Amino acid sequence: MLRIKKLDIFILKSFCLLFTGTFFICLFIFMMQFLWRYVDELVGKGLEINVLAQFFFYSGLTLVPASLPLAVLLAALITFGNFGERFELLAMKAAGISLLNIMRPLIVFIAFVCCLSFYFQNVIGPTAQSKLWTLLLSMKQKSPEVDIPEGVFYDEIDGYNLYVKHKDRKTGMLYDVLIYNFDKGFENAQIIKADSGRLEMTADKQHLYLHLYSGEQFENLKSQNMNQRNVPYRREAFSEKHAIIEFDSDFNMMDEGVMSNQSNSKNMRMLQTSIDSISARNDSVGRSYYNDAINSTYRVGTTMSRADSARLVKERQQPINIDSIYRAGTLADRQRWLSAASNNAETVSNDWNFKKTNLESSDYSLRRHMTAWHEKITLSLACMIFFFIGAPLGGIIRKGGLGMPVVVSVLIFIIYYIINNTGYKMARDGNWVVWMGMWTSTAILAPLGAFLTYKSNNDSVVLNADAYINWFKRVAGIRSTRHLFRKEVIIDDPDYQRLPADLDSLSQLCQEYADRRHLKRVPNYFRLWFNEQIDEEMVAINERMEALIEEMANTRSIHLLNQLNNYPIIPVHAHVRPFQRYWLNIACGLFLPVGFFFYFRIWAFRLRLSKDVERIIATNQAIIQLINEMK
Repeated sequence: MLRIKKLDIFILKSFCLLFTGTFFICLFIFMMQFLWRYVDELVGKGLEINVLAQFFFYSGLTLVPASLPLAVLLAALITFGNFGERFELLAMKAAGISLLNIMRPLIVFIAFVCCLSFYFQNVIGPTAQSKLWTLLLSMKQKSPEVDIPEGVFYDEIDGYNLYVKHKDRKTGMLYDVLIYNFDKGFENAQIIKADSGRLEMTADKQHLYLHLYSGEQFENLKSQNMNQRNVPYRREAFSEKHAIIEFDSDFNMMDEGVMSNQSNSKNMRMLQTSIDSISARNDSVGRSYYNDAINSTYRVGTTMSRADSARLVKERQQPINIDSIYRAGTLADRQRWLSAASNNAETVSNDWNFKKTNLESSDYSLRRHMTAWHEKITLSLACMIFFFIGAPLGGIIRKGGLGMPVVVSVLIFIIYYIINNTGYKMARDGNWVVWMGMWTSTAILAPLGAFLTYKSNNDSVVLNADAYINWFKRVAGIRSTRHLFRKEVIIDDPDYQRLPADLDSLSQLCQEYADRRHLKRVPNYFRLWFNEQIDEEMVAINERMEALIEEMANTRSIHLLNQLNNYPIIPVHAHVRPFQRYWLNIACGLFLPVGFFFYFRIWAFRLRLSKDVERIIATNQAIIQLINEMK
């Protein structure tokens, strides 16, 4: 029992060290991706260090739940890959410890990580999201720092366009300055041209102080002097001019109440309360709209006057011909009816478009709250699912370090991200049921984790490339060739006195088999599916041939080894019906597309077997002659 505890400590220590490192790496990657999305809100605004520190701190807190699943996957792959590469996993299994028992302490630890992820999403996440988005909205409203470029118009100051031909960065002097002031409107525009100038920020960071030297000012006076056609503008020359421009460059934090109604700033209890209230409000609004439609919009006579409506109701006992009523009316009546119908239709259309927009907005808010509620659970369970994917994969791949595990984990996480993001958008937009869209990724990856765990626990070759290559070769009819080499140590030499007789006997068996089976004939399609499952005679011939080859492989003669490589590798089951179950072969034969595929495949293997038999006989004769020469 003490040995198992020490082993658990060793496994936990190996995993936790890697998990800590991979977590901070993943968090850094997600933060860089998040920063890249909002880099335009940070650059060029002169934000203080404490504001940037808050931005990175709150963004890091919000990205912790997204970083944990990828960190668990990567750490599990590397840990069990290292165990497999250093043969520690093999030693544990040789000691009678199954893979599930090896994973047991880590399962408990990952369960704690799932709870930690849920705590971040339900308790810390809403507060961090509220503060982060409030900070981002405040950054968007902050004016950028005044950094006027050379040779282009600068329009970051409201109501002003500034052009500077040259700027001395050491002294701060601006040369060939052109200023367009549209603060009072386009008709009252002011144009200032100066040889040089300087722009400074006031101490309270609320105004810009402009010093201009040796220039002229032009001002449009059209709106001020409507009757003076000969004085459309005013021109003023100056040697030195000073002006103050309002420019608030200070950072003002917005009220966090702007985020109070957002789904990402609420915990599960608040989300459930909002879901119930929004659902109740949607039901009541929907019933109200329905009653309005029944009682007003689709009620008979709403587009007519009272007299026309009363006359129509009185005549309603008999069939009404709308065309005859329309033709019976005067031209003024027709115009009045058409105008009233058109106005009423337009009013009803606008009213229903407004109601539609209102309901769609309310339904969208409801779905956003429901997706946020489910996401807190699915993202927490993703840590456990990724562990049951990463740990078995590491044991199967048996490659540690940051090479293959990183590639595999990134591919799996990309697949998870695509599936999860697709389901989320489908649920958010109302194309899927919310719970189905949010749980799609879990429903797909959870069986994958269970399958990999089962295969790895049973030491399956599910990810062994050679196994799939050999299977493809068997299906396509591609077979390997023999590669026998001279042995360095030979214990038993071949019995060259007995071998010629055994080879003659093998050749006789092959000839009798070929004559009796008629392998070159076209097989009967219907009889093929009722034949014996295993060709016992060919199995015996193949076993006898392989025994002779194994004995003769102990020879010291290079020529004999070369002759042995001419023996074919016979697939002894490829020329008979494909399946072991009788009813499955019958079904395959009845289903003609599949049946024809296996029929032509079996026919091809029968022709190949015929050539293999001839090749065996020819090789036997060549080896007998070679042995006689060796004697």
